[in-house]
Amino acid sequence: MLKLRFTNNKQNAVWLVEPKVTIGRSAACDLVLDGAGIAANHVEISVNHEQLELKLLTESNNVAVNNKPVVFGRAVRVAPADVLKIGNTELQVVDPKQESRPAPTVTRQEESTGWALKANHTALSNRIFALKANNTVGRSNECDITLAAAHLSRRHAELRVKNGLLYVKDLDSSNGTYVNGERVRESRVKRGDDLRFDTLSFGVIGPSDDLDKTTVRSVPKGGPSPSKNPKPAAGRAAPQRSSGRAQTVRRPAPAEKSRAVETIEPSASLSGRGGLIGLGLLIIIAGGVYFAMRNGWL
Repeated sequence: MLKLRFTNNKQNAVWLVEPKVTIGRSAACDLVLDGAGIAANHVEISVNHEQLELKLLTESNNVAVNNKPVVFGRAVRVAPADVLKIGNTELQVVDPKQESRPAPTVTRQEESTGWALKANHTALSNRIFALKANNTVGRSNECDITLAAAHLSRRHAELRVKNGLLYVKDLDSSNGTYVNGERVRESRVKRGDDLRFDTLSFGVIGPSDDLDKTTVRSVPKGGPSPSKNPKPAAGRAAPQRSSGRAQTVRRPAPAEKSRAVETIEPSASLSGRGGLIGLGLLIIIAGGVYFAMRNGWL
């Protein structure tokens, strides 16, 4: 599929899609051009696969193919590499398979602003306009973003990126500049805002605002980090080896002493109780032996 490219690379190329592509001032045209002598519907290019024919839709003497004037009422064959001149605009038919990449028209620093406008108007086919540090918007071909709409001023508004933030300034336009439906003279614009030049609406694409973010403090795995002088946990005893003998703990914390007592006292109590039971059993056995001997059983 062929496409029509601006020789100055000021605007994006237009694909030459079947059955035809119309060019003129009207917002309903596939390619909208501004300038003196451009009619609402000025030129039509018929497309049949990669066979192209250009014809005038209005009597005019400002259209040429390879510097040869196009006569009204007569179709002209157009092929890749041909140059079309419509008013003051030069366009070239290119084959993407053979097209060499044009050199960028802006510096790397300007390309890295991260801001862009996405057209919401059907006539602009949802095009995306990347923003440089300074941009002018209007009908004039001298603007950085040229929008061929009759109701826009020649220099309608200015867009500036300063310290990573985007600002818009209305240049005394007749029909105004609007941010989220509110007419502004000069205003900051944020990502996701609706920016409108009279009736042409654009969605704002850009980096997020750090001021709108909520930072989340990371917590080490296992819970918060301990303080420099942690307090001993209540009731927690120091580790001891189960050797059966009493263990001596050096400098135990108060809580550790209490725990040690609780652990040792039950053992001592059990030991005393066992002795009493043993003594009782011996007395019972001795009494039984004495009773048996007295009665001659033994």
